[in-house]
Amino acid sequence: MQRRRTPANQEQEMALDQIVDGLSEVSCDVLVIGGGTAGPMAALKAKLKNPKANVVLLEKANVKRSGAISMGMDGLNNAVIPGYATPEQYTKEITIANDGIVDQKAVYKYAQNCYKIIEELDSFGIRFLKNENGDYAVKKVHHIGTYVLPMPNGETVKKALYRQLRRARILISNRYMATRLLKSSDGRIAGAISVNTRTAEILVIKAKAVILCMGAAGRLGLPTSGYMFGTYENAANSGDGYSMAYHAGAALANLECYQINPLIKDYNGPACAYVAGPFGAFTANNEGSRFIECDYWSGQMMLEFYNELLSGKGPVFLQLKHLHPDTISEIESTLHKVERPTRGLFQQGRGVDYRNDSIEMHISEIGFCSGHSASGVFVDDNARTTVPGLYAAGDMASVPHNYMLGAFTNGSVAGIDAMEFADSHDFAEFDAADVAKERDRVLAPTKREDGIPPNQVEYKTRRLVNDYLQPPKVTRKYELGMRRLAETREDMQERMIARNAHELLRALEVQSIMDCADMAVHASLYREESRWGLYHWRTDFPEKDNENWFCHTLLSKQNGKMTSEKRAVEPYVVPIADDEKDLYDKQRIRATA
Repeated sequence: MQRRRTPANQEQEMALDQIVDGLSEVSCDVLVIGGGTAGPMAALKAKLKNPKANVVLLEKANVKRSGAISMGMDGLNNAVIPGYATPEQYTKEITIANDGIVDQKAVYKYAQNCYKIIEELDSFGIRFLKNENGDYAVKKVHHIGTYVLPMPNGETVKKALYRQLRRARILISNRYMATRLLKSSDGRIAGAISVNTRTAEILVIKAKAVILCMGAAGRLGLPTSGYMFGTYENAANSGDGYSMAYHAGAALANLECYQINPLIKDYNGPACAYVAGPFGAFTANNEGSRFIECDYWSGQMMLEFYNELLSGKGPVFLQLKHLHPDTISEIESTLHKVERPTRGLFQQGRGVDYRNDSIEMHISEIGFCSGHSASGVFVDDNARTTVPGLYAAGDMASVPHNYMLGAFTNGSVAGIDAMEFADSHDFAEFDAADVAKERDRVLAPTKREDGIPPNQVEYKTRRLVNDYLQPPKVTRKYELGMRRLAETREDMQERMIARNAHELLRALEVQSIMDCADMAVHASLYREESRWGLYHWRTDFPEKDNENWFCHTLLSKQNGKMTSEKRAVEPYVVPIADDEKDLYDKQRIRATA
């Protein structure tokens, strides 16, 4: 029913977005920023670790429906379940899929702990596909192991998680967007500054430990559909956590390893081989032929996908029409009900029936996301960043190929360790001048009488990302992109306006997007080789160079400047044989006589 606009409710709507000049301060033991997947689990585990402690969960939207799982999830992509896979097998799989550039300790710890998280989620009321014996019905998509666990009623995830937060009596602060972290003079974390997204009031939160769980930088590139919020990732994930970590001096790892995924053409979601593949669907070219052995998303798989599109054998399709109608119905019951319920309506609008038609696929815009690639805030196996007292988990932390279950598992690790840190430390002191400086930065767009609205600055920034940063990566294009982004940053800092609190939210998100674009350029130019297939394909350095670049690259802010350095890959926990290291480079199906 359409709401009638009356003078009374118009006034009420305007009041919601009113700019209010206010500043307040609160304190807590552990502050968790981000209410999607990792954040609620981190807050829950921190509170259970010390029920007497104060834990605050801060979210710029509303925790009930925030994050990448706001509408649920169709399955677990990386479930290490006894009888199907071992932690050693999974660690080997992810190491090979990520071209060897991993901290195996963190991956192995995830693999050891994720099964008990699955059991815990099951106890919350989240149901997973089971066979007639009551065992988890795990499916195969990955190149080596079997890890995919479908979730027929995955739309219950967020509701079940929220119930646990309420039972634990965790303080939830909705509609507060964190903008900068606070540190003491000795470099320890001291808290965060946030702004109310409905009133623009400033809230300073003192904390002994802070956990960043703010999701991917999903609004970096511009979708080919042209819709600014038609991104593969949750469009609310604008890279705020990446930006905050950077400005706090934390190291960020392998930002040149972009996230690029196969999508339904013109739709902001996967086709989805992860759900359909285990039932017999596959990716095919316009001749109906399968051209890759494995539909598991890796950089090399995406390079083969890209090459097929340009080979004269594109478009590329997801094929289901060879399957039994009952099987297709089972796939539809998951694909069209959870995570992206508009998927079925989109296909219906296109006149596509899975029983008769192929599903056209394309390539997503670029982004940062450890959940699907490897780029994130650098953390160790305890989710600790390089800043004492600061933690990160989920799609913005550097544990590669993390997905939803990784966010839950590593959020759990972060929450427990952060509370142990808080229990052994007092509050760190911060400089009040830092708060005043940040307050001026945040509110600057509201002080201007006229200028450029945030949506125009954002569109231009993301258009430049597409024009200059989308792989293949050409050095000259990146140099031009750097210059154009600098020009746009100047406009953003000097001319962008916010006429209400909602526009202020968008203005702050644009600044995070700009920071991520700059980091993408810097990191990509630093690594002078090609690696991770399409994710980091440099035409000027087309070959993999293990002699000089078998390492992590760490980007950070030092003395006000963006810098990068190499960090050696730690010795492996699980050995990789020489003949296994390049298995993901051999996915293309070769023609046989």
